[in-house]
Amino acid sequence: MPSTHKKVIVRKLSRDSLSGYVAPHFLVEGKLELLNPAGKVVMIELAEIKNVDFVRDFNEVASTGRKTFTNRPRTEGLWVRLRFIDKDIVEGMMANDLTQVVPEGYLITPPDTRGNVQRIFVPRSSLEEMTVLAVIGRPEARRKPVAETGQERLFSEQ
Repeated sequence: MPSTHKKVIVRKLSRDSLSGYVAPHFLVEGKLELLNPAGKVVMIELAEIKNVDFVRDFNEVASTGRKTFTNRPRTEGLWVRLRFIDKDIVEGMMANDLTQVVPEGYLITPPDTRGNVQRIFVPRSSLEEMTVLAVIGRPEARRKPVAETGQERLFSEQ
């Protein structure tokens, strides 16, 4: 049975990190609610956080994977480049749906989805700049409609 609490590594602007679990609604009044491995609930100010990595495993803390795409992504959404206030750059895919954007920050999918980091939450306070590189849609949406020729007449009407 899957857990509702997700494994995360919280990376702070001060370069240290915390690991633990978060609930689906992990933002409470401008703070991140983290359940650490010891079972204590820790509240962290969003202004202190650089990003929150949703991970498969806590053991691979040092490896963050590839930070940029090697070529144009194939998945649907917004291809974005995020520049943090510490000048670090990360690219990712974001949903092209305004209902999924929260005022506190952005949830992106990193370039290397097979790595340890599955998703990244980035608070707005940790960003210096966010650039949309491309809007990638469904392939069938790009196709031009075929002009309808209609039924050819086989017999002449008299």
